[in-house]
Amino acid sequence: MKRLVVVSNRVADLRSAQAGGLAVGLADSLRQRGGVWMGWDGQTLKYEEEPEPRLRKVGTVTQATIPLTEQDYSEYYLGFSNSVLWPLFHYRLDLVEYKTTFLDGYRRVNAKFANALMSVLKPDDVIWIHDYHLLPLASELRQRGCKQRIGFFLHIPFPPPEILAAVPRHRWLVESLLEFDVIGFQTNTDLGNLQHYVEDHLGCRLEPDGKIAIGEREVIAGCFPIGIDVDSFVEMAEKPSDEVQIETQRREILGRQQIIGVDRLDYTKGLPDRLRAFARLLELYPEMRKSVALMQIATPTREEVEAYVEIRKELEALSGAINGRFADFNWTPVRYIHGTVPRDALAALFRASQVGFVTPLRDGMNLVAKEYVAAQSMENPGVLVLSKFAGAAEEMHEALIVNPYDVDDMARNLCRALTMPLEERQERQRALMQRIREHDAAYWLNSFMAALENGETNRAA
Repeated sequence: MKRLVVVSNRVADLRSAQAGGLAVGLADSLRQRGGVWMGWDGQTLKYEEEPEPRLRKVGTVTQATIPLTEQDYSEYYLGFSNSVLWPLFHYRLDLVEYKTTFLDGYRRVNAKFANALMSVLKPDDVIWIHDYHLLPLASELRQRGCKQRIGFFLHIPFPPPEILAAVPRHRWLVESLLEFDVIGFQTNTDLGNLQHYVEDHLGCRLEPDGKIAIGEREVIAGCFPIGIDVDSFVEMAEKPSDEVQIETQRREILGRQQIIGVDRLDYTKGLPDRLRAFARLLELYPEMRKSVALMQIATPTREEVEAYVEIRKELEALSGAINGRFADFNWTPVRYIHGTVPRDALAALFRASQVGFVTPLRDGMNLVAKEYVAAQSMENPGVLVLSKFAGAAEEMHEALIVNPYDVDDMARNLCRALTMPLEERQERQRALMQRIREHDAAYWLNSFMAALENGETNRAA
């Protein structure tokens, strides 16, 4: 078996990966196979230097990390990655802040990644690059003589051509992306958006098998929905801490239910409207008052970006207003937690919650939806309320699918979830559990690697 080399913006701590997103998906997958994981080490230096990657062995995985300069961090990470690509790919053109220096920094850091990666590669390695930070990395590697097979997986949405075309150098971005041998997306919608772009803007030909023909080359583009390690999450959910058990027993005695939301503190997650929907539930169904509470965990992220500062202020004001309006001396409607909760504690909290409330305005997949389902007991499962704009909605049809822009729709479905009969809950849970087991982390890894390793390369040696 060829060695797998994974590259992403950050290298997670494999000994304590937290819930959700790229870190857990890669950690679960890479542990099975072993190899190298390369990325930024989180350090920012004042002055430019390009040392050899720092290597560290963690089980079967070698971590190779490099630092960035303060200028790199500002222009590549906060700038082009998170002030241009992140809002653009989430359909938020109103939040795109384009500067030429941001693009310069983005290209410079991708070149730095390529130089570092070339120093650790072996001739028969298979390279798997992840996410929007590194769209041009294959192009940089090819310029340096890299002949290995290179795959790319986008964890966030890919926008339609009319949105992508709004940013300068969009053609360069897609042409760079097409230097990969395999390009993977979370959903068929994202895949279709790329296909429409390359036909309309680049004049590329789509083959009957879905490959994109570019001159003498063919690029495999496909849908590879990311999954979780279901059994490990089930195991964590079945071993709640003493604190969670005590809180669960207290709510059972009082006859109260819990709705839970767990997200990074990001404007794409629909958090303000989620809180408004909960308040609307209490308005439309007064009988729900004192019988249900919302626990919203919002993990801090990108706090240097102004849009994230504003959403934190908005959420704190909303949760305070809802509690001020509805709370009683022995009941707090909203428990808003701005912090990080360990993954094992989240699993137990999911199991103890009667509703999982996952309502992003736009999301690549959203593993929280799958984790919530994995955590449920078949004897008395909870109900997943899921945004139709989450990638997971393409698979998880048995969830209650809602429009995250429609507060009343969310409120009505929250009431439906909270009052759903046991038999219906069990039927939905069985179907959802079967699907997340079929498309788990191992399936994601194996299906992508099959395309990458067994696909025919048309690149000259």
